Amino acid sequence: MALLAGRTFAVADRVPGIAGEAFDFGEWYSAAVVKRSRADGREPATLTHLSVRAADEFEAVIPLEQLGAALFQYRIDGLPLDKGKPIRLYVPDGSSACLNVKSVVTIGLVSDPTLGEEAAYGFRNEITPAGMMELRKSRD
Repeated sequence: MALLAGRTFAVADRVPGIAGEAFDFGEWYSAAVVKRSRADGREPATLTHLSVRAADEFEAVIPLEQLGAALFQYRIDGLPLDKGKPIRLYVPDGSSACLNVKSVVTIGLVSDPTLGEEAAYGFRNEITPAGMMELRKSRD
């Protein structure tokens, strides 16, 4: 992802006091999605929100307007992240510190204006039918 973004910079340039190297969300999106779609002869859908999910099932859905300075931290001192791996999202202009999501494992590019202008975040806590059966067995 960092290679696609084209340039990297110190996280502290946008988030004072935070070590590490990052790439800009907008630059990555432009290179990874917009340019590739156009190269394939397609016009990309209009992005309205970014959805990210963490390894611990925390999820944030962030409106495009809050992503102007968003960045993904991907290494510290030249090494992959140890804490917050594989990447961490920082949203310096976001409406909540909860939009700074560690251990991002899924990134969704959303084109849905009905989601509105407010960010949403929290734990998904999804339970599958198989998980329900395991829970029931453990209580018996």
